[in-house]
Amino acid sequence: MSSPRVFFLVVAVAVAAAIAQPEATVPGAPKTASTRLLEAGAKVLQHNSPLAPMDIHLVGFHPLKDDPHHQMEAHHFCRQVNEDFAQCVLFDGHGREARLNGIEYIISEQLFNGLPAEERRFWHPHNAEILSGQLVGPGLPDVAEKALMRKKMNSYGKTWHVWMEPDQLPLGPAQLAWSFNRDGELKPELLARRDRALDIDTVKKRAERADLALLARPQSGVDALAGAFPGARPIPGVVDAASTAASAPGR
Repeated sequence: MSSPRVFFLVVAVAVAAAIAQPEATVPGAPKTASTRLLEAGAKVLQHNSPLAPMDIHLVGFHPLKDDPHHQMEAHHFCRQVNEDFAQCVLFDGHGREARLNGIEYIISEQLFNGLPAEERRFWHPHNAEILSGQLVGPGLPDVAEKALMRKKMNSYGKTWHVWMEPDQLPLGPAQLAWSFNRDGELKPELLARRDRALDIDTVKKRAERADLALLARPQSGVDALAGAFPGARPIPGVVDAASTAASAPGR
């Protein structure tokens, strides 16, 4: 079969598959056949995408820093740029119709410690997410997932969400998100829904990661949302750096 015929056959198959996909619930007219044809052609011909290396899938939860009771499940698709820096695109799910709703940069403790004080207020700590079992790598073998979490201990993330209400357009300014750092902050129904959907046992993961607490160092920002959740309980190994400094001898 000649190359042009192969190309048009591939495009036709891709278009048929695209037509079979349900539309996302977002304001706007359904895709036309010409739009689907353009998408299918681009998929066949354009391969040099910066999204291709973003093959690390992490799932966790984010509250907005200025509105901590506004909480969401966050699917991260990440590229580890080097040992100290990763960049992620965020979606509200992991299927083809998931909505892109944010970005997150992840840096090591070493890079965080080099930031000026004014900048540090944008970066949330990760130890609680890891030790609680909230942050997971779905589909990875347990050994590989734990190795990944070990590498993320003491790291920090800077996260901006841009789509707050999924059935509306992404309106308004970007919102800085944070992490959960105590038991009782995350809405239990969000955790339960995630665990059912991905067949995950968070309690088991938490127990399996208990030894990682030995690697945990005090982190900045652990107490940032404490006032919003007065009944929350500490997570072993998760300590705010400011409280540690305040209790040091000579203070």
